[in-house]
Amino acid sequence: MSSSAAPSPPAAPITPRAIIAGHGGFANGMISAVAQISGLGGVFIPVSNTGLSAAGVEDLLRAAVRDSGVLVIFTDLPSGSCTLAARRVARKEPGLVVVTGVALPTVLSFACGSDLATATQRGRDAITVVEGADGA
Repeated sequence: MSSSAAPSPPAAPITPRAIIAGHGGFANGMISAVAQISGLGGVFIPVSNTGLSAAGVEDLLRAAVRDSGVLVIFTDLPSGSCTLAARRVARKEPGLVVVTGVALPTVLSFACGSDLATATQRGRDAITVVEGADGA
């Protein structure tokens, strides 16, 4: 006896919602973690500054924004080269928002559909210090 159920339609492609930019493999690592936890890594476009000049990072971010239409760039360090480049891009891109110092809870929340304010608050709320028995 065989099943006559129709096959499921293919899943719709995931539309990018934001860029994650940072040093080395930061962006790919964050996206990999989001994908493993939620299956939604495709909502992000990775950008690394590896091997690029300041102008090269800016050019890469500008092209990623232009080609994708995303209006959010998440970066690793508030004063890092990716953040500085993203801020320069944002000066000429109406509506583009740069969020710095991001951690996995922030991008995971955003990937799962939270608005930017909720996602950033979840990232802040996730920061916890757990002290050992000696208080250190």
